[in-house]
Amino acid sequence: MAAQKFDRSSLEQLISKRFFYTPAFSIYGGVAGLYDYGPTGCALQANILNTWRNHFVLEEDMLELDCTIMTPAEVLKTSGHVEKFADWMCKDPKTGEIFRADHLVEGVLEGRLEGDRLARSEPAVAEASCPEGAKKKKEKKKKGAIVAAKLEDSVKAEYEHILAQIDNYSGPELGELMKKYDIKSPETGNDLTEPVEFNLMFESSIGPTGQVKGYLRPETAQGQFLNFKRLLEFNNDRMPFASAQIGKSFRNEISPRSGLLRVREFTMAEIEHYVDPQNKKHFRFADVKDQKVRLLPADVQLEGRTELLEISIGEAVEKKIVDNETLGYFLVRIYLFLTKIGINPEKLRFRQHMSNEMAHYACDCWDAEIETSYGWIECVGCADRSAYDLTVHSVKTKEKLVVREALPEPLIIEKLQVEINKKVFGSKLKRGAKPVEEYLTSLDEEAAQKLKDDMAAKDGKITVTGTDGNEYEVTSEMITIEKVTIKEHVREYTPNVIEPSFGIGRIMYSLLEHAYWTREGDEQRSVLSFPIGVAPFKCLVLPISNQAEFQKPLHNLTSNLRRFGISSKIDDSSASIGRRYARNDELGTPYAITVDFQTVSDGTVTLRERDTTKQIREKSEVILELVNELVAEKTTWDQVLEKYSVFVQQEVAN
Repeated sequence: MAAQKFDRSSLEQLISKRFFYTPAFSIYGGVAGLYDYGPTGCALQANILNTWRNHFVLEEDMLELDCTIMTPAEVLKTSGHVEKFADWMCKDPKTGEIFRADHLVEGVLEGRLEGDRLARSEPAVAEASCPEGAKKKKEKKKKGAIVAAKLEDSVKAEYEHILAQIDNYSGPELGELMKKYDIKSPETGNDLTEPVEFNLMFESSIGPTGQVKGYLRPETAQGQFLNFKRLLEFNNDRMPFASAQIGKSFRNEISPRSGLLRVREFTMAEIEHYVDPQNKKHFRFADVKDQKVRLLPADVQLEGRTELLEISIGEAVEKKIVDNETLGYFLVRIYLFLTKIGINPEKLRFRQHMSNEMAHYACDCWDAEIETSYGWIECVGCADRSAYDLTVHSVKTKEKLVVREALPEPLIIEKLQVEINKKVFGSKLKRGAKPVEEYLTSLDEEAAQKLKDDMAAKDGKITVTGTDGNEYEVTSEMITIEKVTIKEHVREYTPNVIEPSFGIGRIMYSLLEHAYWTREGDEQRSVLSFPIGVAPFKCLVLPISNQAEFQKPLHNLTSNLRRFGISSKIDDSSASIGRRYARNDELGTPYAITVDFQTVSDGTVTLRERDTTKQIREKSEVILELVNELVAEKTTWDQVLEKYSVFVQQEVAN
């Protein structure tokens, strides 16, 4: 189909009319950032998740979990979310309206660049595109209005440079940008407060006393990490392996907007792939190494550029653009999943996080971003979380979350070891002996060396913080730190984690945009061209009219479709056949079986395909078998047309 200018408002009307989703509690006025899914949206999401399960959980032999939503505060304090899971917000002090600072700066600068583009185009185009700016300069601008105004070339370049790395700015830096470029409230033109941090988690309490503080989980990952020991045992202590979980997560967004793209309750599908930190190769990497992907590396963004690098994942890993094979493998698997469900590969890129936007737990991260009418939207994050989560939970709980592997041959190594003089240690520290010993025995090689150097520099006396949070004085009489030779028969290590994290609502909205188009010559006839695997309903069954003799063939068709496990929908309303086809095109239903008067006489029915509107006519049992093969993706519509002639129905327009 030819490229069309996308009309977001028309798609939003269709989404509402066909009940894909709708603002929650709307008869009470609604609450921003909360949505209810209707029958069509539920079916579409279920099919996306079913494809995700098949593509990842089944094909990669992952271990699926379903962990609790309510999470004790202590868990999220240990993981770093209580302290660091925040965005920067600013406020219009006169109206009380709240803005997320980075989105505000981005939106204002993008609007000014669009105004510059209009001003540099032909005057007639600028006037037609922006009549408010061309004809009513003295009138107060409407909300969100873009005014055609030419920028100096240097200013235009500055704006583009800032937008290329907008995610890399800290709160104070965003505040400086707001001052420098005179960014005010888009609604009122009022000055805004300095950006401040706002924690995004929903706080709650567990139990009737309210004394046990908790949060609604901001991600599904923590439950997977806390069950690592059981998962490893279930997997017969074999490494590497992956766990997976689909479920609800919650983030108290500062200014939820843009439909499903920024909400407060959403479905996530997350994978935690546990890997040896010394060997991040993937045994199936050879299967994907030649797949090309479009990358936007961090260094390109820091130069203020957004040019994409199209490169095979094998070459990207070899050149260390992507850090390791396992990370690269999952980038390709994400690409294949998204394109399989209907995302346009020309509107899909992988953007590497810059240092300042990296999550507190990550050492490298790539986002699968999908281009929509709202711009490039992060829909999947693929992070190398290193050993952060397992390490912090292990330190906090004193539970070893490690892998133990027998070495083929004993390994003789030299390492710094803290030796404790028990007699002096216990008598000097008393109740502090245990927390100090726990601290000392947890030190790695680097930390032990620093401790030894500090002790030498301070005449054999240092202060350490025990695991109970208190400070204690430790002397050279109580401990010695020396290199010892050890023969290891078992290697013990904390796995690193590669985490692909999918925002299902964002993916679903992006898919709706990419699947949407209108019939040529009739903009009122909208179509959603979903791939067969994710279409909410696979087949429409309808009679040409409401004649009694059509009931038996209709019943036979629908019962056989159910027997095949094919989701179908009957439309026996009084609307014209063309109108009924059209409204099911809006639902994205790929095929339609029509029962008419000829069906009663010879048992034949027509099969119509959504995108081409072409039909064939065959015996009902032949059509049912064809639909079964089409839904199972054992054949294609083009192959069907090669075998069966096109049926032309003169009295009914398609």
